[in-house]
Order: sequence, then C-alpha cells, then structure tokens
Amino acid sequence: MSTHAQKKGFGAVVWDYLTTVDHKKIAILYLIAGGLFFVVGGLEAMFIRIQLAVPNNDFVSAGLYNEILTMHGTTMIFLAAMPLIFAFMNAVLPLQIGARDVAFPFVNSLGFWLFFFGGVFLNLSWFMGGAPDAGWTSYASLSLHSEGHGVDFYVLGLQISGLGTLIGGINFLVTIINMRAPGMTYMRMPLFTWSSFVVSALILFAFPPLTVGLVLMMFDRMFGSNFFVVNAGGNTIIWEHLFWIFGHPEVYILILPAFGIFSEVFATFSRKRLFGYSSMVFATVLIGFLGFMVWAHHMFTVGLGPIANAIFAVATMAIAVPTGIKIFNWLFTMWGGSIKFTTPMLYAVAFIPSFVAGGVTGIMNAAAPADYQYHDSYFVVAHFHYVIVGGVVFGLLAGTHFYWPKMFGTMLNETMGKITFWLFLIGFHLTFFIQHFLGLMGMPRRVFTYQAGQGWETQNLISTIGAFFMAVAILIMLINVVMTQVKNVKVGNDPWGDGRTLEWSIPSPPPFYNFKQLPLVRGLDAWWVEKMEGKNEMTPAEPIGDIHMPNSSFLPFVIAFGLFVAAFGALHHRDKGVEWDVPVIIIGLLITFSAMLIRSIKDDHGFHIHKEDLIAEEQKGGNA
Repeated sequence: MSTHAQKKGFGAVVWDYLTTVDHKKIAILYLIAGGLFFVVGGLEAMFIRIQLAVPNNDFVSAGLYNEILTMHGTTMIFLAAMPLIFAFMNAVLPLQIGARDVAFPFVNSLGFWLFFFGGVFLNLSWFMGGAPDAGWTSYASLSLHSEGHGVDFYVLGLQISGLGTLIGGINFLVTIINMRAPGMTYMRMPLFTWSSFVVSALILFAFPPLTVGLVLMMFDRMFGSNFFVVNAGGNTIIWEHLFWIFGHPEVYILILPAFGIFSEVFATFSRKRLFGYSSMVFATVLIGFLGFMVWAHHMFTVGLGPIANAIFAVATMAIAVPTGIKIFNWLFTMWGGSIKFTTPMLYAVAFIPSFVAGGVTGIMNAAAPADYQYHDSYFVVAHFHYVIVGGVVFGLLAGTHFYWPKMFGTMLNETMGKITFWLFLIGFHLTFFIQHFLGLMGMPRRVFTYQAGQGWETQNLISTIGAFFMAVAILIMLINVVMTQVKNVKVGNDPWGDGRTLEWSIPSPPPFYNFKQLPLVRGLDAWWVEKMEGKNEMTPAEPIGDIHMPNSSFLPFVIAFGLFVAAFGALHHRDKGVEWDVPVIIIGLLITFSAMLIRSIKDDHGFHIHKEDLIAEEQKGGNA
C-alpha cells in the first residue's frame, strides 16, 4: 500500500480498494482474498489429515468428511491457487512489459469481484444447509444424487467465479499483445510474461467447457433437464469429458506462471541470463498446446477403449518433453552462476526435485494398463500434490518473497522466510511421499476411515505429522508478513540488487502510473542491459508528457454483487413452499444489468496527470 494511501482514514482506504481499477491494488485484493481462501483450504486439509491419522477415527462423520474433502479441493484450486496466480500476474506483468496499466482496467476490477463473490457464495454453503459433497470434480453420477443444496452452491459459485477468471485471461492477452513498451518484441519478453501469455490463452479455451458443463448440471439439478440422467437417456461420462477438457489445462494454467516465477528467480539469484531462452519460450508454448490433448488420461478406466487410451497415453508422455527442457535449462542457468541462496532461491532449488518426482509419477499414471492399478488410490493423491504443492505452491511462496518488496515497498524477514521454507519442505515430503506407498498398498482415495491391521496406520500418522509441519510453516509466514508491515522499513527500486527486468527499474511500490516515461527496451533483460552500461534508470522512449489514467469505479462491485444475489434465487428454485425465488433472481439481474447500463452510457474518459506536475515531482524527488 502506498504512503499516500496510509495517510487516509480506514474508511477511505476501504472505499479506495472497493472502487479501484489500478492493477497493483487489484493484485493486493487478489493476494488477500486468495490468501484467506488458502488458509480456509488449509484448515480443511488439516481436518482431513486429523481424521485419517488413526484407524476407525470418529473426529468427523462420513458425510461431513465428504463435504470437507470436496471443499478442500475446490477451494485450493479455484479460490486459492487461481487468485494467487492472478495476484502476481496483476502485480508484475504490466510492469514487465513497460505498460501503465492493463488493457481494460474496469474489466480487471470486475474479474476480481466476480471471483470474490463466487468464492464467498460457495463457502456460504457451510452455513446454509451443507457444503457440496460430490468431490472437487463433482462427477455427475454423484452430484445429481446429492441431497440438499451443496452441489447447487458449487455449480452457481463456480460459474460466477469462473466468469471472472475468463474475462481476466482475455484482459491479459490483449494487454500483452497491444501494450508492450517500444522495443519489447515477443522474444524480449521475460519468461513470467511469456508464461502469463500462454496461460491467458489456455484460460480462453479451457474455461468455456467448464462453464458449459456447469450450465448443463445446473439445468439438470434445478430445472428438470436430463443431460446427465442415465435413466432418461443422458450420459454421465459427458460431464467427465467437459470437466477434464477444462481440468487438465487448468493444471498448466496453475503451473506455467509458477514456472515463470522460477525462471525469474533462477536468473536473478544465479546472476546470469536464463539459459536457453528461446527453447524455454518454445517449451512453454508447446506445454500449452499439448495440455489440451491429454484430458482423457483421467478417464482410462471408464471404457474408452484401447485406441483412445493409447492416443492419450502417448500425448501424456509427450508433454513431459518440454517440461524436461525447462528443468535442464534451469539447472544450466545455475551452472557456473554466482548463486545467492535467498528464500525465493531456496524454494526454486527445492522445486526441481519435488516437481520432477511429481512428473515421474505422472508418467507412471500415463501408462494406461498400470493406471488401472493406480486409479482412485492414494498414489494418485500423492502424484497430484507433488505437482500442485511441489510446483504451484512452492512457486507462489517463492513469488511472495521475491515480489513482496516490489508490491509493498518492504522486505520480508529472510531468517523467518528460511524457517518457513525448511518447515514447509520437510512437512510437504513427510505428508505426500509416503502416500505413494499407501496407494500401492491398496488404500483408496476419498475414504473417511479405515480398519486397523491393513498396514496403513504408521504411514497415515506420518502423513498427518507432516501436515502439521506445513501448517506451522504457513503460520510463521503470516507472522513474518504482519511484523514486516508493522516495521514498515522501506526499500529501493531493486532491493535484491540483481533485478534484470523492467519492474526493478521503478520505485517500490510503483507510482500509480507506473512509468513517468515509457521505457525503451534495448534487449532481453532490459533493466540489466541498462545497469551494465552504468545507468541507474531506463532509457526513455518518449519525452515527459501528460499521462492518461482511468477513473475508479464502484460499478464492478455492483455488477458482481447482482449475480451473487440472483444466485440465491436460483438456488431455491425447486424448493417446495418457496415463492421468493423468481423475484430474487429478477432483483439480482436488475442490479447487474442496471450497473452495466450505467457503465455503457456514462461518459468516463478518465483523467490526466499533467507533465508540469510530473516535472515538479521529479525535481522534488517524489514518487507520487
């Protein structure tokens, strides 16, 4: 938060964030909301591990366990990992390409509020009759027979939240294509920008199938249609196809930005250019392309037949190749480098063996005949978490420490950061490594308890102890964040001292217009190029002139809130004795469409920062 914001009263700061269209403040909103949902999902994980710590445990009932398991997966994927990825994309991407904002600031704000209200709506299910209980994949064969409104919360909440993600992805695509600084060719873009570019394209093509599937399920559950009802001629397998056509690209939507963060971290703290830049770009694009050709490896056991299974097995094995290219390039980046083992670098180094382990078990799952053994066992749980935690969460934790000074102007405590790292790393491997063997010994996934004497007791107890290690690590990190912000010790433009890309050339935190003059990019690692020539600022591509910036707006909040209200009416549409469902739907949609109408007719040309003010500020040495 800027010094300017800190001088305001609390109410003014809250209003500022409710109405902001500034990508840097939206990044902070994503970081806070995603962080809160991450804690909620983490608590749900702890309940799961406590329940499974010993045989025949009755810590939670079978029904409640199903709800906790479903909400853990749904929360972590849709409401924690996705927004935290979007937090870094918002905070860093416009700065890396030398832009003053994203292409559509209003849409950027709307995307956040849609995600937020969708997430809140989904979690209100805990207090309104029960959470969804059909698993995070919500297979139609289970979800259509789920009692209560839990799955309805899932269907409606994810549609609202997913719409926010979709328009966010489109926004970033347009931003990267149209708003790069002079000289910033595609092959001079940093790897984080490249990975965000590919991810935005994946979002554009992956989220519509999920939306279609959710709409069809909504009609089945709320309006009496039969898309997935087998007795009426429907087909439950269609849901699996629609879900996984989204679901597998979603893995790459999460992991590619983490790859981008690691690429920046490796280059920065090895103090050398990323090895094989062109091949890294090619590998990133290839992962995105192949990511759409492997979805049915989640469905080897449904009876697609040997030809389909063979095709998807080969495609799944092929996607390991570009990932392997990346792994070797990161290793060669460190080779011969002058390495500094900062907290972000520790996460980056630990990520390589952790993620490779997840990749190896992925190839094992890709062998269709063997998958009949692994399928629906704890082996798959272990594989999935080695990819998502060992890849995505390590990337998010590295990114938090790496970009915190740029976002907030303060540096997280390195000692506490390293304590967090070691506790989390040990806890992660304790929790999930042993689950591979639980799966091979026959323990099915999603079971809420198990009998003694099957040889699973010790492994489950170790797994639970590891989960407590990770919980303590996250708690220490939260304490680190609070202490850092309370101390409020400000840092300069390039606090790590080895920044290579454009974001490290401007103040920390950046002024609200980012760049007083758009920079001239003269090569890969644009900021490093200038530093090597002894300059302490970027070569400008333009003289100082007036800067046009967008106005703040409360309308994105209102548009999202209207859909939030309408969802409650849809939720109770088929309830007997409920007469207020249609009026609530109408009221909610009226709120949304009224706000959209106001936006369409409102004369909003933004405002100008005059060059005289910029020159005066420069003479004072201020940062706005």
